[in-house]
Amino acid sequence: MDGVVDELSQPASYKDLCHEHHEGAPMPSAEALRGIVELLRSIIFPGFFGKSTINKDTLKYHIGVNVEHLFALLVEQIQAGLAFADYCNVAAYAAYNQQTIYTELHRMATDRAEKFIAKLPEIRRVLATDVVAAFNGDPAAKTYGEIISCYPIIKELTIYRMAHELWLLDVPLIPRMLTEMAHSETGIDIHPGATIGEYFTIDHGTGVVIGETCIIGKNVKLYQGVTLGAKSFPLDANGNPIKGIPRHPILEDDVIVYSNASILGRITIGKGAVIGGNIWVTQDVPAGANITQKK
Repeated sequence: MDGVVDELSQPASYKDLCHEHHEGAPMPSAEALRGIVELLRSIIFPGFFGKSTINKDTLKYHIGVNVEHLFALLVEQIQAGLAFADYCNVAAYAAYNQQTIYTELHRMATDRAEKFIAKLPEIRRVLATDVVAAFNGDPAAKTYGEIISCYPIIKELTIYRMAHELWLLDVPLIPRMLTEMAHSETGIDIHPGATIGEYFTIDHGTGVVIGETCIIGKNVKLYQGVTLGAKSFPLDANGNPIKGIPRHPILEDDVIVYSNASILGRITIGKGAVIGGNIWVTQDVPAGANITQKK
């Protein structure tokens, strides 16, 4: 056993697989992030999540308490994310004392958390349009409450829209952790970097993949198993994939994509187009077109 421990402790063995912690700079906590998700859901959809005793007389109090708690947790976790991203690297530790670094990370985290909290009314407004889209898109749905309580797309989008705002605020790691939690919960995989407009819905949801550089317009509907992915990965001179370039589809307003369709590459699906099920699309589709399998 000692030999195994020695071997596992060799730098060559754990290269790139070990994160060295500096004192006072822990990793973001998955447990704390789950708590943040629950708080967000209780703020956006009070009474459906969180306290079950909310009424018009206690609503403002409950939201106020939850927003304060959410802010405190966000500051803590964003600070951990910033530390993880090497904002406090070895050179910084050599140049400054630990307290100075901690103070600067805390300031940066507080600033980002404040900006996120300011976006909560807009996040709720857009999520309300998603609830309407899901309700209007499913004749089996009886009430908005059923959509909020039961439909995986609303659980997914609540997390995605939070993660996307944090992504725009340049918060490291946490947006990906959040959307992977949503992926595990719902079977829907949306990268936090994707841009998705109002009145968006996915019917059933399981198996949908939406890539980092996707741009989706308003009033778009997807069905289960849809992939909005990259067709290929351009390589640099060393043969490594080039990061950050647009490589996923653009779906304009009012597009519908049926189950198990794969739309690949930086192509545009024009306004009002309909993409049938079980097909690959790798070229632009004009507005209003109806693309189906050949008979």
